[in-house]
Amino acid sequence: MPLALYLDHNVPPAIVRGLRRREVDVLTAYEDGAHELEDPDVLDRAALRERVLFSMDEDFLVEGARRQREGIPFRGIVYAHPLHLSIGDCIRDLEIIAKVEEPEDLQNRVIILPL
Repeated sequence: MPLALYLDHNVPPAIVRGLRRREVDVLTAYEDGAHELEDPDVLDRAALRERVLFSMDEDFLVEGARRQREGIPFRGIVYAHPLHLSIGDCIRDLEIIAKVEEPEDLQNRVIILPL
């Protein structure tokens, strides 16, 4: 089963468009009405939608580490620093993750791009 992604409000629209052109299943926090939620709630919302969260917000690294430490399950986080990865490289790496990984492979994991 292909991996579905949930993109928080910090992700540039060019990444959303690029992923969709590559037929990656993407839902944004804006589209889901969750763009004003606190980070832990956005991560929970992604899980509710059975999606792995992609963000460029370092706060999600902190939240992911907290959940790992405390044994709180989550669907997975993929993070990219906005200044360390081009939009094209980000799209490429996310496409690879979405088309190669299984949802259970990212359960309770934090992946930092680039691959």
